[in-house]
Amino acid sequence: MQLYKTYFTDKNFLISFFGGLLLLIVSLAMQFYISGYVNNLPSTPVTDLILSNIRVYDVGGIFVYGSVLLLFIGLFIGFAEPKRLPFAMKSIALFTLIRSLFVILTHISAFPTSIVIESSFFNSPLFTGIFTGNDLFFSGHTGLPFLLALMFWKQKTIRTIFLGFSITFAIVVLLGHIHYSIDVLAAYFITYTIFETCKFLFKKEWELFLNKPTTTSV
Repeated sequence: MQLYKTYFTDKNFLISFFGGLLLLIVSLAMQFYISGYVNNLPSTPVTDLILSNIRVYDVGGIFVYGSVLLLFIGLFIGFAEPKRLPFAMKSIALFTLIRSLFVILTHISAFPTSIVIESSFFNSPLFTGIFTGNDLFFSGHTGLPFLLALMFWKQKTIRTIFLGFSITFAIVVLLGHIHYSIDVLAAYFITYTIFETCKFLFKKEWELFLNKPTTTSV
């Protein structure tokens, strides 16, 4: 609580924090509307070297509830040290914005045998752009935990947790034919580039992210 009091009474930190929060909200809103847009576009599926040669598996539960678990773990780790929040929010926002750009440029429908995500709660319009639809390239479920792993690369336990999520989701979306193999493979290369871009664009936030918890200057 003392850390929160210190950071949230610092004007520079507050500007950075709320700037990141605003950017994150804008990026999520953009993703929502772009997902709805591409879902209404006429498009066709394509063949895939991996998906065309493996049967589909019902991995909907892992896909959905694994995402929820990742969310709670990410929030817990992020809020444990408030200094992490500005860089994390701005990086996730840039990741979401860039992915939205890729999605709107690529109009391919889901693989014909893709599983249908069944859940009365997650079938609401709010979650349509996260768990279903034609927003395929590149895989956000693979890329986002990899981005978090890159942020915490020097912290072995946290890095391993997020890498585990990323690899698990990469396997799950292929087994469920939810994403094409190129969506998964490209996610790692694009996400790494996004991370390096974030370190350049948000240099002060990255320096704060790396500081010890007792550091109060922004």
